[in-house]
Amino acid sequence: MNHHRRLPSTVSLHQAVGDSPSLARLTQLVRESNQRLQAIQALIPSGLRPAVKAGPIDGENWCLLVSGNAAAAKVRQLIPLMQASLLRQGWKVTTIRLKILFAKR
Repeated sequence: MNHHRRLPSTVSLHQAVGDSPSLARLTQLVRESNQRLQAIQALIPSGLRPAVKAGPIDGENWCLLVSGNAAAAKVRQLIPLMQASLLRQGWKVTTIRLKILFAKR
């Protein structure tokens, strides 16, 4: 007897996201966070750009992930400029927080 086992149908990531409102919302927030970072990229000195990543959005609060204390100190000085630029571009951002990521040793 030859039994053919039916493999479960695979679901694309796009389908899974579409089927899950919370996953779709999360995907949208990640996209928006990356767009915000793109919008302020020119304000960040080119040598610092690799140290800054888009972080979570929580309402009108946005978080930037920064590699190390030195980079965070420099980026912190740019927050008012970044916020003003985002507001001019239509994003309602009342707070930009920095989360410092430390390199693993």
